[in-house]
Amino acid sequence: MTEQPPKITGPEITGPEIVDSHCHLDFPDFEGELPDIIARAHAAGVARMVTICTRLRNEPQVRAIAEANPSVFYAAGTHPMSAAEEPMATVAELVAIAQHPKMVGIGESGLDYHYTAESGAVQRDSLRIHIAAARETGLPLIIHARAADEDMARILTEEYKAGAYTCVMHCFSSSAELARAALDLGFYLSMSGIAAFPKSGELRDIFAAAPLDRILLETDSPYLAPPPFRGRRNEPAYTAHTAKVGAEVFGLSLPDFAAATCANFDRLFWKAKTA
Repeated sequence: MTEQPPKITGPEITGPEIVDSHCHLDFPDFEGELPDIIARAHAAGVARMVTICTRLRNEPQVRAIAEANPSVFYAAGTHPMSAAEEPMATVAELVAIAQHPKMVGIGESGLDYHYTAESGAVQRDSLRIHIAAARETGLPLIIHARAADEDMARILTEEYKAGAYTCVMHCFSSSAELARAALDLGFYLSMSGIAAFPKSGELRDIFAAAPLDRILLETDSPYLAPPPFRGRRNEPAYTAHTAKVGAEVFGLSLPDFAAATCANFDRLFWKAKTA
């Protein structure tokens, strides 16, 4: 019998309510600590989290975490850096997984030419499959983009012309041009701890130029912890630190910025609102 993740009965939220729209609670970095990790998130105001499955063979374990914890939802797909190592996903497979009530997004998928340029053709094929699944299910596509701005903008635009779908550019840290291409398609930009790094002024300017109603928050934990935790393991509670920086970028109070990003999350990840 498979051991189930420890169950958290419900959030006890303090402070402005926020959402960590992208984390990886199944990663070994959190093993044996999920009750404490989720409790700290709740204490920091993080009322909901979306944990991301990056290899479909791990979907049962990721799903179990969401099933065991009321405040956790999940998404599933094949990460571009794993696309050449994993069996190619099918639209039917992704659509079938998406029937689960707590499965709220398709991906993460995308293109990564920084680490895995040699598998670019496979990544592009995988991306188009994930887009088709997002289109068919009505769930948002979750995009990882690194060092592939031109191909990413081209494929997202081509596919949108073939049939509308929704999308978030996860952990956005690409060019202003890719941001504009995504925003022009009605997509969302997600702000991670990178936006809080002292030397990320240009990235903060890109976010500041975007409409407030297209901004999400995330940690991508266990990676990319914002100051004052940079260099340490990230966790969903630290979304609150990125939210403070985001509020400054948009010239808003923290409660107003938090409320705006929660409304954006509810609009895009509609299934997490109604589940």
